[in-house]
Amino acid sequence: MKILVIAEKPSVARRLADALGEGRAERKGKGKISYFEMENKGNTLFVAAAVGHLYTIRQKKGDKARGYPVLNVEWAPSHEVSKFYAHTKEYLEVLLDLARQCDMAINACDFDIEGTVIGTNVIKHADKAGHAKRMKFSTTTSKDLVDSYNNLMPLDMNNFKAGEVRHMLDWLWGINLSRALTKAAVGQNYRSALSIGRVQGPALALLAQKELEISKFVPKPFWRLLAMIEGVEFLNTRGDLFEKNEAKKAYDETVANRGSAKVLSVEAREQHSAPYPPFDLTSLQLEASRAIGMDPSVTLSVAQSLYEKAYISYPRTSSQKLPAALGLPKIISDMAKNPIYAKMAKHLIDSKRYQPREGEKTDEAHPAIFPTGVMPAALNPHEDKLYDLIAKRFLSCFAEDAIISRVKVVAGIGDEQYAASGSHIVERGWLDFYDYARTEEKAIPEFRKDQSVKVDGTEMKELETQPPKRYTKAGLIGELEKRDLGTKATRSQIIDTLFKRSYLEGTSITVTSFGMKVYETLNENASMILDEQTTRRLEEDTEKISAGKLDEKEVLEEGKQMLLDALATFDKNIDKISVSLRQGIREVQTIGKCPRDGGDMVIRRSRIGKQFAACANYPKCTQTFSVPQNAKILGTGRTCEHCHTPIIKVIRARRRPFEMDLDPNCITKKDWKKKEWHGQEGEEEVKAQKASETQEATAEKGIRETTKKPRKASPAKRRKAAPKKKAKKSKAAEEGGEGRIGGE
Repeated sequence: MKILVIAEKPSVARRLADALGEGRAERKGKGKISYFEMENKGNTLFVAAAVGHLYTIRQKKGDKARGYPVLNVEWAPSHEVSKFYAHTKEYLEVLLDLARQCDMAINACDFDIEGTVIGTNVIKHADKAGHAKRMKFSTTTSKDLVDSYNNLMPLDMNNFKAGEVRHMLDWLWGINLSRALTKAAVGQNYRSALSIGRVQGPALALLAQKELEISKFVPKPFWRLLAMIEGVEFLNTRGDLFEKNEAKKAYDETVANRGSAKVLSVEAREQHSAPYPPFDLTSLQLEASRAIGMDPSVTLSVAQSLYEKAYISYPRTSSQKLPAALGLPKIISDMAKNPIYAKMAKHLIDSKRYQPREGEKTDEAHPAIFPTGVMPAALNPHEDKLYDLIAKRFLSCFAEDAIISRVKVVAGIGDEQYAASGSHIVERGWLDFYDYARTEEKAIPEFRKDQSVKVDGTEMKELETQPPKRYTKAGLIGELEKRDLGTKATRSQIIDTLFKRSYLEGTSITVTSFGMKVYETLNENASMILDEQTTRRLEEDTEKISAGKLDEKEVLEEGKQMLLDALATFDKNIDKISVSLRQGIREVQTIGKCPRDGGDMVIRRSRIGKQFAACANYPKCTQTFSVPQNAKILGTGRTCEHCHTPIIKVIRARRRPFEMDLDPNCITKKDWKKKEWHGQEGEEEVKAQKASETQEATAEKGIRETTKKPRKASPAKRRKAAPKKKAKKSKAAEEGGEGRIGGE
C-alpha cells in the first residue's frame, strides 16, 4: 500500500521521515520542493510538507460584490487568493500529485484545530477523506512519532468543522467590518489598513476602557505613618489614612510617646512554598516577558522552533498537567546527561522524586510544556534562553517545597501600634532549581515580647493614589485568556495586529488618539462590534462543535446573523461614523501647522507611493516639503525657532528615531553633510534634502493625483509593463514558516 503522510512544516517532515524510515528514507524532489520516500512494514510511505495553510477562505467565485455584506465564502488554494502565498503553490502541487498515487493519506500536522484544518483540507481536496487517518503526538522525538504512527486515529472531523467555522467567521467579520469602516472613512487618503475584527474589536475596547479609566483618574492624598525602631522600618497598623486630621492625631500620639515604645507581640512561623506548576502557553508567555524580556509573539515563535527540533513538547497547550504516561523518570534521566542540568536531575533521581507539582488547567489534546530530554545543539540566543526557562521550570516541579521562616513584630508607641515583618529562606528546595523565581528576604533583628525598644525616628508621609497600570503585551494576553477572547495561539497575533493598525503604541500599552477615535465611534454607533459577549458566545459554540455538541451549519448561520445585525446598526449610523472617523484620520495625519497659511500640515502620498508633507488647505495653499521615505512620520507639537516649520519625529525599522524640521535649507542643517557631526540622522536628512528638489517640484501634482482615481492601462500595456520574473519565496516560506492564519 502507498501512503501519504502530510506534515505541517518541512522541518517536521524531515523528522517524520527519519523516524518512520529508520534512517533509510530517500530524499526526492519535484522542482525545488523536497519530499521523502521509504519502506515501512511492507508499505511505501511518502512524507511531504505543507507550509502552513495551503487553502484559505475567499469570497465565493462568481460573487462580484465589492462592498458588503459578503456572506458567500469558499476554500481555495492560498496561492490563488494572495500573492503573499505564492510560495505555497509548489508545495500544494507536490502533495496533490503524491495523493493521486497513494491509497491512503495521514494528517500528521500539529494536533490542534489549525493543524487539523491544514492537513484535512489537503486530504479533502485530494479526494482521500474516505481513506485517511490522523496522527497525534506532543513531541517530535523519534519515539513519539513512531508510537503515533503505530496508533493511528480516525480523522478528527469535529475539530476540522470547528476550525472551518472559526476561519469562516473570522473572515466574514473581518472583511465586512473592514469594508464598512473603509467606506465610512473614504476620501481621507489614509494609506494604513483600517480594520476591525471579531476579537480585535473587544480587545481594543478593553484597552480603550482602561485608557478612559486612567484619564478620569483623580489622585487622592493619603498619609502613611512610619516609625524607625532598632534600625527597622515599622508601619502604622491603621494602614494608609485618607483623613489628614486622623493621621495628624495618630502621629502626634506617636511623637509624644516615642520614648516608651514596647514590643507587644512577636509571631514566628515557617511556611512551605510549593513549586510553580509547569508551563502552559499563556504562563510561558507571561514568564518569558517578565524573566527574560521576550515579546509574547517571539516566545511563541521560538517555542515552536524548539518543538520542531524535538527539544520541547508542543507549545500551543492550555494544560498544566504532566501525566505519568509521558515517561517522566526517563525524561529526567536524559536531562541528567546535560551538564547544565545534571546536578538538579541527579538530585531528583537519587531522591526518587517523579511526582510533579501540577496546576489546575487542562487540555485534552496536549500536556503541559516540557523538555523532551533530547540534548539541544546549536541553539540561537533566543532559543537558548527560552529552553533554559522551560527546562528549569520542568525540573523544579519535582523538587521539594521551599521553607520560609516569617516573623511579624508589633510594637506599641502610646496608643498607636506599628508592625514590621521579616523573612528568611530556611530550605531553598525548588528555588535552587528555578533561579528565575522572584525571592526576597528581609532580615530584622531578634525581638522579644514586652521588650522596651528605642524609636530612632518617626515620619508622616503625604502620598497620592496612583492610576491603574496599563497592560503590557504579556499582561494583555493573560487578560484575554481570563475573558475567553481569542485562542491561545492567536492572542499575540491579535495584539500585534492592533499595533500595526496604529491603534496601540508603547511597551506599557497606550491606545493612540486614532485608536480611541475608532473605539469611541464604534462604541457610540455600533457597539455590538466591540461586545465581548458576542465573541465569547461564538468561541464557546465552536468549542461545542469540537465536542460534537453543536452542528457547524447552525453556528455559522448564527455568526452570520450576528454580523448582519451589527452591519445594520453600522449602516443606520454611517453618516455619524463617517464624520467621526474622518476627524480621527485628520488628527492622526497632522504633523504641525503650515508656515504659509497656518493650515494643518499632513502626510500625503503621490500616485507612485512617495510620501511628502503638504498643507491640508490645498488647492488654496500649495506648500509642500519632502520627508524621509520608508519611515513613519509623527508630529512633535514643536516648531523650529529659525525656519518656523514643524519639527517632526522620524521612526524607521531597526534604527534609532530622530527629529528634524521640514525646511531643507534651515540653518540647523548647515553641518548635516559633515559625517563626523550628523551620523546616521544627518545621512537620512541629506537624502531627504537631495530628494526635495525633484519631489517638491511635483508635489502639487501629487496632491491632485491622490484625489483622482487612477486610469487602468490596457491589457496589452499591462502585459508589456509587467516584470518577467518569478515570485520570490519569502524567507519564512523557505524555512517552513508558520503560515497560520489568525484573522480574528
